[in-house]
Amino acid sequence: MSTKSKQRSPWFWVPSLYFAQGIPYVIVMTLSVIMYKRLGISNTDIALYTSWLYLPWVIKPLWSPIVDILKTKRFWIIIMQLVIGVGLAGVAFTIPVDRFFQITLAFFWLIAFSSATHDIAADGYYMLELSSGDQAFFVGIRSTFYRFAMLTGQGLLVILAGSIETFTGLQPLEVNVSAQQGSAKEIAFNPEDFQITKEQGETRFVAPEELSVSIAKVKAATADSIVQLVNRWNIDHSFYTAEETLAKTERVSAWKKHVSMPMENLLKRVFNRQTPQLGAEVGNIAIIPIQLANVPEADETLVLNFGFDKGDKSIKLTREYRFEFSPKNWDKPAFAVVQLDSKLNKPTQASFIGRSGIITFAWSMVFVVIAGLFALFFLYHRFILPRPESDVANKEQGSGVLKEFLQTFASFFQKKQIGVAILFMLLYRLAESQLVKLASPFLLDAREIGGLGLTTGDLGLVYGTAGMIALTVGGILGGVVASRNGLKYWIWWMAVAINLPNLSYLFLSLFTPESLWYVAAAVVVEQFGYGFGFTAYMLYMIYISQGKYKTAHYALTTGFMALGMMIPGMVSGWLQEIIGYQNFFIWVMICTIPIFLVIPFLKIDPEFGIRKKEE
Repeated sequence: MSTKSKQRSPWFWVPSLYFAQGIPYVIVMTLSVIMYKRLGISNTDIALYTSWLYLPWVIKPLWSPIVDILKTKRFWIIIMQLVIGVGLAGVAFTIPVDRFFQITLAFFWLIAFSSATHDIAADGYYMLELSSGDQAFFVGIRSTFYRFAMLTGQGLLVILAGSIETFTGLQPLEVNVSAQQGSAKEIAFNPEDFQITKEQGETRFVAPEELSVSIAKVKAATADSIVQLVNRWNIDHSFYTAEETLAKTERVSAWKKHVSMPMENLLKRVFNRQTPQLGAEVGNIAIIPIQLANVPEADETLVLNFGFDKGDKSIKLTREYRFEFSPKNWDKPAFAVVQLDSKLNKPTQASFIGRSGIITFAWSMVFVVIAGLFALFFLYHRFILPRPESDVANKEQGSGVLKEFLQTFASFFQKKQIGVAILFMLLYRLAESQLVKLASPFLLDAREIGGLGLTTGDLGLVYGTAGMIALTVGGILGGVVASRNGLKYWIWWMAVAINLPNLSYLFLSLFTPESLWYVAAAVVVEQFGYGFGFTAYMLYMIYISQGKYKTAHYALTTGFMALGMMIPGMVSGWLQEIIGYQNFFIWVMICTIPIFLVIPFLKIDPEFGIRKKEE
């Protein structure tokens, strides 16, 4: 580390660097979906084309050696932030043009590849600039600011887009829906019962300001029939178009015929378990009529995006509505259907809002703001990031780039104990990778099939508040304690922390408590344990990546981490449906055992991760 580096505290750049690392990811993977939905792209196209945008993060180890071989990590960070900013500006300026979907997708691909490259360089720089003690100390800090970036992309930027829509369009349409105790009334859909309010003066949308829905269950067939009638009315009157669906083949694959189905039948016989059947009832529904008070100007189409605003998410719309009102259909009402969570048993309320602003302008401004933010990141890090003496290109004089590229991969698998290290990376999260897929479904599923029957609102409250706080505290605390005693001292305790709290879900499945406090306590324990225990995993990936090609090798370790999460996660839902929640959580606890058999074989420098006093 250079003298200049020693004089600059990591607090000046670690938070901003990892905040900048998280923003492009959440924009590409989450914000793009919301934007395309607002702009009227079909669910089929959104799901198909945006899912592919995850590919650069999956395959980034393939080009990670380039970041190690050519230029410095500092160079790659700064240049990628500039390229990301250019890509964001490209999205901003092409949203209003024809064929915007194809053009903005191209820019999102640019952002995705640039962001994945930025991740490689930032993680490599982190290891070069910081001592092992500082790496341990700041591992929780960097994770926290990465999560802040996720919250910013999913929350603040969406709020900003909505606010701009509000200021650029008609007066927002607000509807408050309250769920009250009472018996369900017979549901019928008669469009003629809704009268059109014709007015002179300012153009605006009208709808009932207050709507009450009885807390009750209705037959699923009845609710589905009403929803279909409403959709058909809206489609026939050009308020929106029919969604395209992807054809599904009924052919049974060889894998399913010869492997998964026989295994499924065997497990059902072993556990003597029949698939439980839910009653054919769902939460009560209600219909919201939305009307345009007077005729729009000739050739003008007014778009109204109607969706959830605030309150209890146990009250939700059956779909996201994007209505188009024109001179041809303005004198007819459009309809939205709201539905209660079938497990809701107490009075509550939620607000829904319709915005009719200039949507293209709103989202263009959002991306202008983000592009400006990355211009600031580029300038800030250009002057603030230290210049470590070890941050140099690894291409040796006279050696070919291709030879160096191949050597980077080969050297990773030539490391001492690499077999044990790979086992550790694949098994450390074996239990958690399965639990994380089924935790929310378990809490939401009805008690008749072994779940806890939480409402969507209760789940959001538990995970969004207590769970998030516990996760953050656990991550930061893990970094602090690891910097005091080192990875070797804490790896056992952290392995226990990330695995033992899985017992809380087993207890919940056994005792099925009705109090939300017990559920919140279990989630807090599990999330704190994950935040605390994941510290050891990150530090071990840093430890095993040490050496000449640490940047590329760290990217490879993240690939093994993804593999260790992906494969068990893929089969977890299939397994749970066969053996039930209680047996599944017992299986999860069994899956905690292998990692404790691997850890004794790890050879870790006792000094790694300890923060020296001079640091």
